[in-house]
Amino acid sequence: MPEPLKDRYDEAYLNRLTEELARHSPRFPRKRMLQFVFDCEWEQRELKQRMRHITHALHEFLPDDYGTALTVLEQAAPSFGGFEAMFFPDFVEVYGLSDWDRSLQALEHFTKYSSSEFAVRPFIVQDQQRMVRQLKLWADCPNEHVRRLASEGSRPRLPWAMALPAFKKNPAPILPILEQLKADPSEYVRRSVANHLNDISKDHPGVVLELAEQWLPGKPFTRWIMRHGCRTLLKQGDPKTLTLFGYREPKDLRIRNFLLQPSTIKMGEQVEFEFELISREPTLGQIRVEYAVEFVRLKGTSTRKVFKISEGVYPEQSRSYRRRHSFKPISTRNYYPGTHRLAVIVNGQEMEQAEFELQAG
Repeated sequence: MPEPLKDRYDEAYLNRLTEELARHSPRFPRKRMLQFVFDCEWEQRELKQRMRHITHALHEFLPDDYGTALTVLEQAAPSFGGFEAMFFPDFVEVYGLSDWDRSLQALEHFTKYSSSEFAVRPFIVQDQQRMVRQLKLWADCPNEHVRRLASEGSRPRLPWAMALPAFKKNPAPILPILEQLKADPSEYVRRSVANHLNDISKDHPGVVLELAEQWLPGKPFTRWIMRHGCRTLLKQGDPKTLTLFGYREPKDLRIRNFLLQPSTIKMGEQVEFEFELISREPTLGQIRVEYAVEFVRLKGTSTRKVFKISEGVYPEQSRSYRRRHSFKPISTRNYYPGTHRLAVIVNGQEMEQAEFELQAG
């Protein structure tokens, strides 16, 4: 089983951090900071709680002057990276909202080594117009991590992050930045643009479809951005989106020999299903094949999730599929006993379905 991310903040990591801070601030009290971090509540803290606790420890033991403390952190930051190092920008998020000039300079620096995508959001909420101007400058930066920050930090539905209700209500102020980054040479940046568009599509599908019509004739990777950015609309079977990407109504397609088994499973087991997709035309052509599972919720309601099987242009007249869906426990979904439904979807339309019973283990 993978190591929980929170456990990466272990004694060795914190020792290395305090040693690096002491290199740039000779009077830094290493032992006192370690005692502060590893207090009696440390074991009970989850990942983001541990990160914020380290932020508080830095504030407690770095120089009182905010600018001086930032200088020490900026000098130490290149020695750390990844998600774990996001306490560097978190320090700015917590303590820097009253010193914008110095804070934005630090966020630009820190994002090169971890990411400032969470930390910029309180600044956007506090003064959206000023922050949009800054995001436009970052979108033109030579460093790909800074350019990505312009898109990722302003995503209206960024997971684990503070909400941006103004951008959820009206994404127009941020669209020029996405336009600026749509042909970015970095896949890292382009993926962020796609995820940003997918966020927008959940509240403003028409805005994303209008952009898709404009962007699709562009370069191949711009087409990829739009496809990935429209993935929620495609999974929802939105007719306009499907047509835009070349998926026709499947009138000439049919499914035969559909089989789902077993009809009853227990928690931790899996169902298997198979079917053959056949075209009345000489070829299957461009198709998108998915399946959906309606999961039983705690109070007897249900929720539907769509999973992609395949998509592409197929020259054959028929194609066989066999898949399985596991009900082994996972951290992102709880399973409950009851009657579930599995449906096969082709080009946005359900074509076969069957029910099965999930029993307690």
